[in-house]
Amino acid sequence: MSENSIFKDEIFATLPPVVENVDQFTAIKSSVSSSGRKVVVFDDDPTGSQTVHGINVLTNWSETALIEALNAPEDVFYILTNSRAMKGKDASDLNMEITRNLCAASRQCGVDFDIISRSDSTLRGHYPLELDIIGQTLQQQGDIEFDGHLLIPAFFEGGRYTINNIHYVQEGDKLTPAEATEFAKDAVFGYQSSYMPRYIEEKTAGCIAAKDVISLQIQDLRLHGSDYVTKTLLNAPKGSRIVVNAADYSDLEIFVLGLLKAEATGKHYLVRSSASFVRVRGGISPKPYLTGSEVTATVENPHGGLVVVGSYVGKTTSQIEKAKKIEGIDTLEINVDNLLKENRRLKEIENTKNKVKDSLLSGQNIMIYTSRALVKESGNLANLDIGSMVSSALVEIVGTLDVKPRFLIAKGGITSSDLATEALKVKSALVIGQVAPGISAWRLQKETKFPGMAYIVFPGNVGDADTLANVIKLLNGQVERLV
Repeated sequence: MSENSIFKDEIFATLPPVVENVDQFTAIKSSVSSSGRKVVVFDDDPTGSQTVHGINVLTNWSETALIEALNAPEDVFYILTNSRAMKGKDASDLNMEITRNLCAASRQCGVDFDIISRSDSTLRGHYPLELDIIGQTLQQQGDIEFDGHLLIPAFFEGGRYTINNIHYVQEGDKLTPAEATEFAKDAVFGYQSSYMPRYIEEKTAGCIAAKDVISLQIQDLRLHGSDYVTKTLLNAPKGSRIVVNAADYSDLEIFVLGLLKAEATGKHYLVRSSASFVRVRGGISPKPYLTGSEVTATVENPHGGLVVVGSYVGKTTSQIEKAKKIEGIDTLEINVDNLLKENRRLKEIENTKNKVKDSLLSGQNIMIYTSRALVKESGNLANLDIGSMVSSALVEIVGTLDVKPRFLIAKGGITSSDLATEALKVKSALVIGQVAPGISAWRLQKETKFPGMAYIVFPGNVGDADTLANVIKLLNGQVERLV
C-alpha cells in the first residue's frame, strides 16, 4: 500500500452527491438506438467486454464479417485486436487495417459507426499511438476531422476511479494513485504519473503539454449537468486532449448525454476508454451477475473444467494460492524457464497436456499456471517476445486438447486472447454477461473447437485474493451466484 493512498470513503465524501436520474440512461439508450449508427469497440485484449452482455465479440475483421456485424440488430459489437500483446508498429498496422476495412464495409452496407478504442483501466497500452492511427485513417478514408481526443479510464467494477484528474486503483478500502501500483512499473507500458494531464504529456513525449489538457471534473458534472459538458466540448480548441473524471456510472451518463449533444452539432471525437464507458455509450442496460447454472446449463458434459493462468501480476499470484486450496481441484505449475529452452520446451508441454487430459477425463477440475518468477530481458521488445513464447505454449496445450472441458477459465489478457483466437479458433462469441465484477462469460459459437462451451475471460488485475477460487466454485455448482 502506497503512502499516498487515501481511504475511498474520505475522498468520495469530498464530492457532491451522485446524481440519481434514470432518465439519463433512458435518453442515451434512445439516442443510440434511433441514430442508426453502430458503436464499434476496438478492444486491445479480450477483457474489455466485462461490462456488457448480449453482444458479439469478433476476432475476424474481414469486410464480409464487418458488413454482417454492421447489419446485425445489436447497436454495439467488439473487435478483438489483442494489440496490447504487439509491438508498436504491428499495433499501428493492425488498427489501420481494421479501420480501413470498417470504412469499406460501412460504404457497402450504408451503416455508419463510431469507434471506441478500449484499453486497460490501469493505463497500460499503445496510447496515443492507436488513437492517432485510427484518427488518421478515418480522415483519409472518410474525410473526418476530429475535434478532440477523449481519455476516460474509469472502470468501477475493477475499482478504478478518476478524481481531480488523478487515476486511482482501489486496494481494500483505500485508493492508490495508479503511478504507485505495480501496473505503472509494467516492463512494456510503464509510466511515471497518474495525474492525467501529466500522463498525456509523458505519453505524447511532450507534444501535448499538461497545461493544455482540458479536464471535466466530477464536481462540474454533478452540479452543472450535461449542458456543461456540451458547452465545454464545443468551446474546446480543435484537437484538444480532454480527460473525463468519473467515480460513478451517473458521472458517465451525464458526460455521454453532453457528448451526444455535441456530436449532434457535427463534432467528432476520438475515444480512448476503459470498459465502463462502453456500456454507457452503447446504451447497454446493467444485468445481474450470472448464476453458475446460467453459465454451464446449456452443455451436458461429464468432464472437469479447465483453468489456465498466464498473468504475472501480484494479484493473480495471490489468487492462485487461494484457488489451489479448493477441495477437489488438480493443479500443475508450468516451468517458464523450461518453455524458453528449446531442449526442454517440448517435454514441459507434453507433460502438461497429459496431466490436463487425465484430470478432465476423470471429471476433475484442473488449474494450470505459469511459474511465478517473472522472467525479464532488457528492452521492451524482448519482454513481449518472452510473453509470446509462454503464450504459444499455452495455446498448444489447449489447442491440441481432444477432451472438451465443462468450462474454461482464462486468466490474463494476453492468455485469454491467444487461447480464444489461436487455440479455440473463435471467430465470434456471444457475451452472455459477467460472473463477478469485471469477469465476462462468453458462449462459444459453432465454428470453434468446443461449440457451446462457457469461456470465462478473467483479467489479471481484477478481483481480490478469493475471486478466482470463488469463480471456480460458482462454475462447479458449489455456490449459485457470487454477487
